Amino acid sequence: MSSYDLKDVEEMAGGDQEFMLVVVQTFLEEIPPDVAAMNEAIDNGNANLAYSFAHKMKPNLKLFGLELMPEITIIEQWSKQGKNQDDAPKAAKIITAKVEQVCVELKEDFNL
Repeated sequence: MSSYDLKDVEEMAGGDQEFMLVVVQTFLEEIPPDVAAMNEAIDNGNANLAYSFAHKMKPNLKLFGLELMPEITIIEQWSKQGKNQDDAPKAAKIITAKVEQVCVELKEDFNL
């Protein structure tokens, strides 16, 4: 069972395999550094920076069907309303683990 869902990517690509590959490669290039930066911001208590990275990743996480919106919301609420401060690192760990797993699977599935 895959940790991701390419249904929305396939729909967006309209069957264009090369375009799908570009979308996957872009995810692999951009999301892991964004996750790392978000984690660093959380570790440093920089709520605004954590928010910007969490928010920036949201469309891609949705596009790949990662179902991480509850965790993203926890980080956004901590950043914007000061809520869930203790939960933000836990949410970040869940996001990090899922993204790492998906990256492994995408590289295998697309021979990258």
